[in-house]
Amino acid sequence: MVSWIISRLVVLIFGTLYPAYSSYKAVKTKNVKEYVKWMMYWIIFALFTTAETFTDLFLSWFPFYYELKIAFVIWLLSPYTKGSSVLYRKFVHPTLSSKEQEIDDYLSQAKDRSYEAVVQFGRRGLNVAATAAVTAAAKGQGALSERLRSFSMQDLTTIRGETIDEQMSNVQPQAQSPLRNITETVDNSEPRHPKPPPRKRSTTICTSEFM
Repeated sequence: MVSWIISRLVVLIFGTLYPAYSSYKAVKTKNVKEYVKWMMYWIIFALFTTAETFTDLFLSWFPFYYELKIAFVIWLLSPYTKGSSVLYRKFVHPTLSSKEQEIDDYLSQAKDRSYEAVVQFGRRGLNVAATAAVTAAAKGQGALSERLRSFSMQDLTTIRGETIDEQMSNVQPQAQSPLRNITETVDNSEPRHPKPPPRKRSTTICTSEFM
């Protein structure tokens, strides 16, 4: 565990941060010699990082594995050994030069295929999104129409009930008014005779009874 931590710190500080700053100085001063030197180092370090991903999985159990990694990084950076320049000039450059055309063709085909794959994926995504939008809109429209229909039926029922109530309230006075008019007409058509005067009782005394 300690060896792993130390190796990670060495790779981070001496294998990444220091070369990055040195590359910045080379670009700033426009020193072609230093620029080429650090470009070779970054190519070797990229290959080392790629290989490290697999070797950490399968060879980490090997004795002194992390110590060998530390020694290799120092060997790459040392101005005395110039390990990155040696590896690049003897192995990497000849290999890449012989396979350069094949690599370029493969990268071009991969770029075209990736572009086509991205376009097809984008079209499928747009189709799926459009289908989902249409489906959601149809469902929303159906739910909205059902709701409006329920509201309209309820409103029509309410309006119909109110209309019937108004009609009934208007019919009752209209039904009473003809009867009232008929009664008033009959009352007016009857002749009004004066009442006969009350009869006076006869106060005459029959004299025959006393005689």
